[in-house]
Amino acid sequence: MPDFDLIIRGGTVHDGDGGAARVADVAVRNGLIAVIGEVTGTATEEINARGRIVTPGFIDVHTHYDGQAMWENTLTPSSGHGVTSVVMGNCGVGFAPCRPGQRDMLVAVMEGVEDVPEVVMTAGLPWNWETFPEYLDALAARELDIDVAAQLPHSALRVYVMGERAATSEPPTADDLARMRALTAEAITAGAIGVTTSRNLMHRTKAGDLAPSLFSEEDELGALAGGLSDAGAGVLQIIPRIMGDAGDEIALIRRLAGVAGRPTSYSLLQMPAGPEDAWRIYLRETANAVAAGLTIRAQVAPRPVGMFYGLNLSFHPFSLHPSFKAIAELPLAEKVAKMRDPEFRAKLLAEEPEDTNPVFLKTVEAARFAYEMSDPPVYNPDRADRLDVRATAAGVSFENYVYDLLLKNDGHALLYQAGANYRDSNYDAVGEMLADANTIVGLADGGAHYGMICDASFPTYVLQYWARDADAAVRIPLPEAVAALTSAPADTVGFADRGRLRPGYKADLNVIDFDALRLHSPTVAHDLPAGGRRLRQVADGYVATIVSGVVTYRNGAATGALPGRLVRQQDAVLRKTVA
Repeated sequence: MPDFDLIIRGGTVHDGDGGAARVADVAVRNGLIAVIGEVTGTATEEINARGRIVTPGFIDVHTHYDGQAMWENTLTPSSGHGVTSVVMGNCGVGFAPCRPGQRDMLVAVMEGVEDVPEVVMTAGLPWNWETFPEYLDALAARELDIDVAAQLPHSALRVYVMGERAATSEPPTADDLARMRALTAEAITAGAIGVTTSRNLMHRTKAGDLAPSLFSEEDELGALAGGLSDAGAGVLQIIPRIMGDAGDEIALIRRLAGVAGRPTSYSLLQMPAGPEDAWRIYLRETANAVAAGLTIRAQVAPRPVGMFYGLNLSFHPFSLHPSFKAIAELPLAEKVAKMRDPEFRAKLLAEEPEDTNPVFLKTVEAARFAYEMSDPPVYNPDRADRLDVRATAAGVSFENYVYDLLLKNDGHALLYQAGANYRDSNYDAVGEMLADANTIVGLADGGAHYGMICDASFPTYVLQYWARDADAAVRIPLPEAVAALTSAPADTVGFADRGRLRPGYKADLNVIDFDALRLHSPTVAHDLPAGGRRLRQVADGYVATIVSGVVTYRNGAATGALPGRLVRQQDAVLRKTVA
């Protein structure tokens, strides 16, 4: 009988703590790491990792797989980029708790905030839960390719407690606040990793109505924090008002962290407009809060939070023009044929965008600052290649220039707008934010923005760009980059059983050909429920991804194994002790 289930032979092992790598074997038994060093025993399966790096499985703390985990077993794109554990329920949006009569409201919020089409959710969600503990039980019955942990979303909680009043400016009653606090504690006790909220005024339904959490004042946010305190566990995640006063927002986050007495994280972005030093104010005040004894981390995207435009996606420069709306649901080939008609072109170009959602109007307007996406993708493009600059150089209007561009490749052309984290067309702020001691890599948004954003590839990008291809002056040492994707997020959300390669820890690993690591440009697939579309992005260089000791991906292809399960916060703490 073999001594082990799996041995990874001769790889360069990065333990996830940021220390120097070493060549060693890694042996796995019963889903846990058994030995790291020279292993002389036998195994049911062996992987030759010589010349490759071996890392802990990556942990993504900012995803929205709340629905996808219920309608499919593979959490792509994340699982194709070395991610073995995800935390979902971020930004205060999700599907539990929820009474049957409230489902439409939660679906409308998710459709507007996270760009998950209503038809996809209607076809895909089983709704075999009402309370949050019941939602966790439904997740626990699922078999997935990676592990999932869930957070309690504020907007869903507010609707559950307040009903229709949740979507108005009517304040909650004292009983409402007490109920929210009690339900937060109940969710944490049942296994939720934390509770989340959003103050971002861009978070709206498709019709333009504010997400329910945006009507909340500090007393209500304090009720959520109080629920964490009562449970004595869990984390708090906040999307601040990104265009609000930075000093006021971080002061609020600090007060809430004090009430909760629990680890707190928030989204940090360098915005393309507004005060230039806002992100530095956040970091400075976060450092002050940490020095005062609070545990606060900023979630930072390692590249621009960019948006894709295309005829087959949610937005493009003409998506809100009346003439295009009339053909929007046609198959792509028919749309392209219609747009090539000179009469249709003249009519459409004479129109202006129309919509009730001001965020959508701004999204379309921002397309003039987009770039043509290439393969391999370039996320820090030269300003001279921006579409409005190219149009001017060509002596044509932006509208005419981009119209022709959208028709390239039979309508499959993708445009990329490098929005947040790319002010003045450089990465300086991103590099500084990533280097700060109180930040973690986050905001990948896997499971959301199916027709707009494809940032679940962040782990690959951190390794490919920041640890390998960036200029030497700003390059992140590989051991530190691995730690940023493993132990740092694990510690932030309280995963004590993973994120490091040590005997007794969960056997979640990657074997990576570091030199061959390469991102491809996103593509569009129509493989969601009801034929819904999503952006996908694949990468070269992943030799093997392993979850709980089981190989789930070989050379980027799924093996069909589904060892991924729900992680309740109690499990993430206890497994290591039991081992």
